[in-house]
Amino acid sequence: QLSVTPPSVSFGNVLVGSTGVQNLTLTNSGGANLTIAQDPVTGAGFSISGLTFPLTVAAGQSSTLSVQFAPTATGSASGSVSLVSDAPNSPSTIALSGTGVQPQLSVVPPSVSFGNVLVGSTAVQNLTLTNSGGANLTIAQDPVTGAGFSISGLTFPLTVAAGQSSTLSVQFAPTATSSASGSISLVSNAANSPSTIALSGTGVQPQLSVTPPSVSFGNAVVGTTNTQTITLTNPGTANLTISQATVSEQSFTMTGLNIPLILGAGQTTSFNVAYVPSSAGSVTGSLSLVSDAPNSPTTLALSGTGVAATLQLTTSPTSLSFGNVTVGSSTQTVTLTNSGNSSVSISQVQVSGPGFSTSGLTPPMTLLAGQSTNFIVAFTPAGGGSVTGSVSVVSNAANSPAIINLSGVGVHLVTLNWDPSTLVVVGYNIYRGTQSGGPYTQLNSSPLSVTAYTDSTVQAGQAYFYVATAVDLNNVESMLSNEISATIPTP
Repeated sequence: QLSVTPPSVSFGNVLVGSTGVQNLTLTNSGGANLTIAQDPVTGAGFSISGLTFPLTVAAGQSSTLSVQFAPTATGSASGSVSLVSDAPNSPSTIALSGTGVQPQLSVVPPSVSFGNVLVGSTAVQNLTLTNSGGANLTIAQDPVTGAGFSISGLTFPLTVAAGQSSTLSVQFAPTATSSASGSISLVSNAANSPSTIALSGTGVQPQLSVTPPSVSFGNAVVGTTNTQTITLTNPGTANLTISQATVSEQSFTMTGLNIPLILGAGQTTSFNVAYVPSSAGSVTGSLSLVSDAPNSPTTLALSGTGVAATLQLTTSPTSLSFGNVTVGSSTQTVTLTNSGNSSVSISQVQVSGPGFSTSGLTPPMTLLAGQSTNFIVAFTPAGGGSVTGSVSVVSNAANSPAIINLSGVGVHLVTLNWDPSTLVVVGYNIYRGTQSGGPYTQLNSSPLSVTAYTDSTVQAGQAYFYVATAVDLNNVESMLSNEISATIPTP
């Protein structure tokens, strides 16, 4: 009689690639020898060992048969061992079952991009490690590669039960402004080992550039406001935050900069620094900008010199001589220049002297420091004779009034015209006397080739008498022409 214990074999879960072993006890519970033969084992992955068939078992004796299950794939498997013997219960069939199982590592996310991370700070992202298989997962970890990358949160080797998850923290702490890449390699007993997670990130940093790097106001008049523009630029790769701006020395002030200020990468802003000296003398100060840039705080040197106000109006030329001016008009230009360091207000222009006048300058007007303007002085003598006068420019300058002395001589002209001779002549001579009929004095040094002459040597209030002669080719003069007279007005 053949008795098999156990009557069936269940291997349960067996890791793919490994072998599960269970033993069957074959007992001859009869009173005579038992002869056993074995049909082929059925079912994928099942096999037997330990006995050689045919096998003879004496009455009351037992033998042990080993049954193995070595799955090559995940999933359930069934089979049987059939023992044919000379026992009345032959054949004895032992049912076999088992399930091939395997761990599977799933990593979410499959790669990590930290994007831009500020140099000196640390960014953290988490990886979820999940065992999506049916057997325990054992994970070991190779070193993390890539500058600035590290991991924390788990201790390796790590065992993750089927269906369970663990969290791994990945850090990126850049020390320089550049792109970085690396990886984490997880070695496990999963079929997809090793699992490699790509890492990437970029170290970024703000920068603060100040233009100009220092400010010199030079000489500035006491009590006046002098401004210069400061330009701030972020040439870095991250947002720049300016958290504080401080100006030292009360003569300097700052406007147009609202704190806190955020400048994006590549952005620019401007503000003004003013200098208002309260007294004469040199002053120094500074502007300090506190930011998250590596060169913080950024300090700009400020300097300036207060000077007392000087109001000075100069004229060019300082006097005008018109010389001889025919009764009519002559003009000259005068330039006024503010040679001081403060604005000059011109309130009045006064002219003295007969025949003199000005144009082109209409008070009130203001000349800035260093600025110039022109105006015209005209001399229009009503008669002959010497004339003097002046132009007085009244202003708030220290040297007010500015005086331009004027002089000129008014002269009269007598213009003579005559009909040409009907004979061939080389020219004409002009004679003048102070009484009718002569005597006469020749006015021209050589014969005139034209039939007109202007006498500019006459005196106001005097009567003059003129005659002319024609000169032939032999230098012989004709008789005197008819006489004409001219009386010069007074003046």
